[in-house]
Amino acid sequence: MKSEETPFEGGPMDGRVLPVLLGITGHPPKTYRIPVPDPDGGPDTVLVYRRVPRGPGKVGLSNRWKYAYAPEGVPPRRLNWPWSKPDATPPGKPDDADG
Repeated sequence: MKSEETPFEGGPMDGRVLPVLLGITGHPPKTYRIPVPDPDGGPDTVLVYRRVPRGPGKVGLSNRWKYAYAPEGVPPRRLNWPWSKPDATPPGKPDDADG
């Protein structure tokens, strides 16, 4: 398996660079979770980092990634099927100008 040295920004891991395994597409995972054990024996704390573009790469090469700290955690995923309705539908008909 291939890995890539990936920098971390923000949070307790700020400034560190860790080798992260790449998927079959050559990209690191979208989220990176780091379990931190509690010294008192309580439940582990999980640090969550989200993958973001590192910046403009060289011409012809793929974009590199870095991880940014996400203190709020990961938002829950929702399947987006083509026939799914949006979360909020405005009242009235689509072509109705008055609402």
